Amino acid sequence: MDELRTARLRLRPWREEDLEPFAALNADPVVMEHFPAVLSRSGSNALAMRIRKHVDEHGYGLWAVDVDDVFAGFTGLMWSDVTGVPALEVGWRLSQRFWGRGLATEAATAALAYGLEREPRVVSFTAAGNERSWRVMERIGMRREGEFDHPRADLPDRLRRHVLYASP
Repeated sequence: MDELRTARLRLRPWREEDLEPFAALNADPVVMEHFPAVLSRSGSNALAMRIRKHVDEHGYGLWAVDVDDVFAGFTGLMWSDVTGVPALEVGWRLSQRFWGRGLATEAATAALAYGLEREPRVVSFTAAGNERSWRVMERIGMRREGEFDHPRADLPDRLRRHVLYASP
């Protein structure tokens, strides 16, 4: 898996020592506000294993994001069929302490460019109420294509409706 660098960030392959701060990130109720629930340590580890499996299968995926050599979260690419059509998705999740500095936008811009070198179209989606994330989508040049109901039957009503953005 390639390592990407931006002016302030390093997007790199995951390391074993990332699991602990990743679990703390996934256990933060503010970070996970637009997800069904926070993740337990075992749920977080299972997510890390899915990320690693995707990288093994595709050669790219969600990178660990370092800010000044500190694990800040992840940003990258995953294949998804949540809209009913397989698509390469750009996504991110950063620890609260790294919010409000344009880091998600910077990381997502790099990941989107990497994805567009491999596929003609990249999408991103989030719960309709997650304005922070859809604003990042707009800042990286994606265009809103519409809304859809997430197919997961166990989602609470507040998370069912999603917005879909795509690369131009």
